[in-house]
Amino acid sequence: MIEISGLTKTFGAGASAFLALDDINVEIRQNEFFTLLGPSGCGKTTLLRSIAGFVDPTSGSLTIEGQDVLALPPYARPVNTVFQNYALFPHMTVAENIGFGLEMQDRPKAEIKSVVDDMLELVQMTAMADRMTSQISGGQQQRVALARALAPKPKVLLLDEPLSALDFKLRKEMQIELKRLQSETGITFVFVTHDQEEALTMSDRIAVMSAGRILQIGGPKDIYDHPAERFVADFIGDTNFLDARIESVEGDTALLKLGSGNTIAARAVQGGATSGAVTLAVRPEHTTLTKDSALIDGVLENIVYFGTDTHYHVTLHGGSAFVVRKQNQPNIPEAFSIGETVGVQFNAGVGQVLRD
Repeated sequence: MIEISGLTKTFGAGASAFLALDDINVEIRQNEFFTLLGPSGCGKTTLLRSIAGFVDPTSGSLTIEGQDVLALPPYARPVNTVFQNYALFPHMTVAENIGFGLEMQDRPKAEIKSVVDDMLELVQMTAMADRMTSQISGGQQQRVALARALAPKPKVLLLDEPLSALDFKLRKEMQIELKRLQSETGITFVFVTHDQEEALTMSDRIAVMSAGRILQIGGPKDIYDHPAERFVADFIGDTNFLDARIESVEGDTALLKLGSGNTIAARAVQGGATSGAVTLAVRPEHTTLTKDSALIDGVLENIVYFGTDTHYHVTLHGGSAFVVRKQNQPNIPEAFSIGETVGVQFNAGVGQVLRD
């Protein structure tokens, strides 16, 4: 659906120039929920606005369904955008907001009514068709903005952090709703967020961005379980980092020696180091706390109860911090005490050797 090659965007010139997009290369598939994920200032919104036509790239190419669109103005591109603030018209009803884009295209009134009715049903807002947008909740306004963007049946729907203004519970509900809408309409969604949970919950694929570059692209499970770089591992989920040395590499498995002197097998990264010092990433939920000596040892500094699970904060011998996460079970007393010496154990293959 979308093919981007060598896309670069520089704002300003000379000493004050800022490289917002640095040689972006990505293909976004038809009928895909594709997410651009990264911290503020990483370039994800600039990339989205480049697809929409609101930003003119400095160099590179961008095609939609094989058509070069860089010379086209925003209104001539087969895309629609849902903005962070929704940008609804307060003097119009819900139905009038949804039909506005169709009216601008001079569609017949009967067609507009039919499409609006379909969109109201799709976003489950039929009963509120005649209400003013000032009379509905934030979540309902978000649904109206989605329906208005979907009504002209664009090839691509661009969503710029549309859930950020919603409260936690409503945001969770809308994550499921967005994925349902994408699946039912068959439209390619390109979604921008800094929220890792949103990205993991909804996406078919995720592009993790930092400093204007795409660091890794993959499905949610692949990105979470197999981060290739330290930034990706650190940004998505909680991660422990251990210093280690590679003893040997065979295929996609590396044998590592930890700082404790113990050895363990871990997943190697294609194109990564085959010898020398490396960083090993281990997710807290893949580890176990024990009272016996283990792969690594340390002192239990804190115990944090989260309801669904408990986090054990350990200071390892050598001074680095490590977190063990255990899912809570009912009526089982706490087995560990703050200040005691504990061991941390994890199985071979759960750790990921990171690329420099």
